[in-house]
Amino acid sequence: MRQVTVSTVISAPREEIFDFVCDLAARPAYTDHFMRDYRLARVNPVGLGAAARFQMKAPLAKEYAELEITEVDRPRRIVEELAVGRRGRNRSLAVYDFSVEAPGVTRIELTTFSEPATAVDRIRELGAAGWVKRQTSKALNRLRMIFEQPPGGELKRATIAGFEPEKAARFGAATGMDPSRAPSRPAS
Repeated sequence: MRQVTVSTVISAPREEIFDFVCDLAARPAYTDHFMRDYRLARVNPVGLGAAARFQMKAPLAKEYAELEITEVDRPRRIVEELAVGRRGRNRSLAVYDFSVEAPGVTRIELTTFSEPATAVDRIRELGAAGWVKRQTSKALNRLRMIFEQPPGGELKRATIAGFEPEKAARFGAATGMDPSRAPSRPAS
């Protein structure tokens, strides 16, 4: 199992940063330099159970991955499990730790663990630790820039592949519609 740890310090409150990282729809704003075709796997992109799919733009291999948030301890820790590669056979773990450095200053530490499934995957992963460290370090720096020097305009956000809100199932309060005022069906 390989472990890679990167960290950065951001001049922003821990809760704000935690909420932003816990929202998978906002992830392309700071990770699109190494993740392509990023899309949400579930309707709710925030918190426990949120999931996304994407392709990692690695130098020698473009592998698909799916991540799911499996543990949320607001505002201290987020744990994500990743299934990478063919049929998701390679398992990875990403752990975000948020700690207060000073009032209004937060340290984020991102630790990734990976476990290749086969001997071929172990060989392919030999040089991957350096690549992962560079990409995750750049992602945390981009995250820092979002909070310290906000860009003008909207941040990049992901959507659910093929999701059309107008055609989604209606469940009362979730759509803003009062269930007691729903149109009645004609008698047959």
